[in-house]
Amino acid sequence: MLSGGPSGAVDQGSGTIHCVSERFDFTGDELVHAYRAAVDAIEAGDLVVLPTDTVYGIAADAFKADAVQRLLDAKGRGRDMPPPVLISVVESLDALATDIPEAGRKLCEEFWPGPLTVICHAQTSLMWDLGDTQGTVALRVPDHENTRELLSRTGPLAVSSANRSGQPAALDVYDAEAQLQDSVAVYLDGGTSTGGEPSTIVDLTGDVPHVVRIGALSLNDLRKIVPEVTSDFDVAEPVQDDEPTDEVAAASNDSDEDKATDVRPAD
Repeated sequence: MLSGGPSGAVDQGSGTIHCVSERFDFTGDELVHAYRAAVDAIEAGDLVVLPTDTVYGIAADAFKADAVQRLLDAKGRGRDMPPPVLISVVESLDALATDIPEAGRKLCEEFWPGPLTVICHAQTSLMWDLGDTQGTVALRVPDHENTRELLSRTGPLAVSSANRSGQPAALDVYDAEAQLQDSVAVYLDGGTSTGGEPSTIVDLTGDVPHVVRIGALSLNDLRKIVPEVTSDFDVAEPVQDDEPTDEVAAASNDSDEDKATDVRPAD
């Protein structure tokens, strides 16, 4: 543990929930303690900052409405911008989403774990409240081994980029701490993010997959697997297997993992 104190939500009388934050090394000998602290915090309804393959994320139990609201409050967000949900394995897709087209399933099987977020119809039987989702959920399997192990212990987590709304996404735990401070119970230090670009977001609620944000995966990347993928962005160059693509991430200064709601209000 790098800095200490018991975690736990405390009402300071201002309507804002504050915690006594802990920070753990999430790369080496402290992993056992880091997992235990993060799981305990999630089960208590507190927030955890964790590394992913793109940017650092702020996480809450996806099935605790008060915890999800705490996440939105920490970021300065409203319910009109619900967070995506991270899962540990592609096999969890059908447990949380329904009516997934075969083309969308191919994309998930190819790019998960990785920087692909898919917007799906949510299973109606799920008892959760992520915000004003209008019946959809955005899902991703991160390409970060330790974070996937944590997800296997906690179950699905609502995760947004670890920053205040309008600020750049955090690429290390210290930037996340500077922005989110004691609204978070546990900070997991996985070093500097090597990705930096947000995930590419694909809407799977229509007849064909439709790209709503270009991120770490380009249109060419997607069309190599599913040629019929559509997008409102510029037409991609013809797919050439022997040449790297040069799509630039179309993310704003916010760089949020939950940016789908900026371009598709129904998410």
